[in-house]
This record gives sequence, structure tokens and C-alpha cells, in this order.
Amino acid sequence: MELVWRKLIPQPRSKFYEVECPECGSTMSIFSHAATIIRCEVCGKIMAEPTGGKAKIYGKIIRTLE
Repeated sequence: MELVWRKLIPQPRSKFYEVECPECGSTMSIFSHAATIIRCEVCGKIMAEPTGGKAKIYGKIIRTLE
């Protein structure tokens, strides 16, 4: 019965990621479908920019936040 409900109720495809800045190594939480340019809070380097769907992430994704 549970399998039937999973098909009827769609699950979100978006996630939050913990991303490490390639420039300074600090970490930030970034939404996978960010609609604005996300800059590092420490050094100001662009960490993610929108593409109309999933954001292009320039840093290293450390983990997915649930």
C-alpha cells in the first residue's frame, strides 16, 4: 500500500547542499535550484549561479542536507 502512495504523491527534486568554496575553503549551505548568484561570505567568489533550473555549483559539494 505504501508503494501506491509514493507514486501518487510526488517527492521534491530540489535539495540543499553543503558546498566548500574552492578559493578559501569555507562552507555554505546552497539551494540546488538557486535563483540568484550565490557568493562566498568570506572571499566573495561566485559559488553558484542560476541556469533556469538547477544552479551551476562551482565549489565542491561536501554533503546533501536532508
